Amino acid sequence: MTSPTPSQAPSPTPEDIRLVVLDMAGTTVADGGLVERAFDTAARELGVEPGTDDHADKLAYVRATMGESKISVFRHLFGDEDRAQRANAAFEKAYGELVDGGLIAPVPGARETIGELLADGRSVVLTTGFARVTQDAILDALGWRDLVPLTLCPADAGGRGRPYPDMVLEAFLRTKAADDVRQVAVVGDTSYDVLSGVRAGAGLVAGVRTGAHGDDAFRAAGATHVLDSVAGLPALLRGAG
Repeated sequence: MTSPTPSQAPSPTPEDIRLVVLDMAGTTVADGGLVERAFDTAARELGVEPGTDDHADKLAYVRATMGESKISVFRHLFGDEDRAQRANAAFEKAYGELVDGGLIAPVPGARETIGELLADGRSVVLTTGFARVTQDAILDALGWRDLVPLTLCPADAGGRGRPYPDMVLEAFLRTKAADDVRQVAVVGDTSYDVLSGVRAGAGLVAGVRTGAHGDDAFRAAGATHVLDSVAGLPALLRGAG
């Protein structure tokens, strides 16, 4: 008996998911608006003062592009590479200091959710649009360094962050947990998370209402599901959602 061709293969169900790619800030990690606070520091470094029209315009862009690789955001905002790198370095330093100050916490139920997913035999990868140094600072602050076997930032996937599919595909390739990209679930709080999952061909792409964007943005980006929080994911993947 021959195996079914891709066109004949049945559509995956939530129970078929073998790999779950989870965003961090806004999805599994509550940072209470630290991105905007760190942006203010970076903006001042580049001579953009709060209260000005320039600052307001740039802050609006930061809010609209939550989830995107931060260096990409700064390249758009400040143009040349030198200014973008200066802004990014100032942002990462400021965000790291805020993290070290104890100003982040897990989204309620996030750690338990990750434990349930692992206990169900699924692989879990944590991803971020931040640089590795900031991602590690968050993991250390939460005591999550050994929570999952693999965490990824844009540099780990060749430098391109969301909305590109690279980190999702990197997780698929490195873990070898799934035979088909349709056995991958991607979950995040921004339209950029959703779009990266759609572009990667993930079988389940969910937006969560604990962060930057809402239902309309998720649906417009192609989300298959919208959840109140990541805590609802285990039930969904068990076929109860």
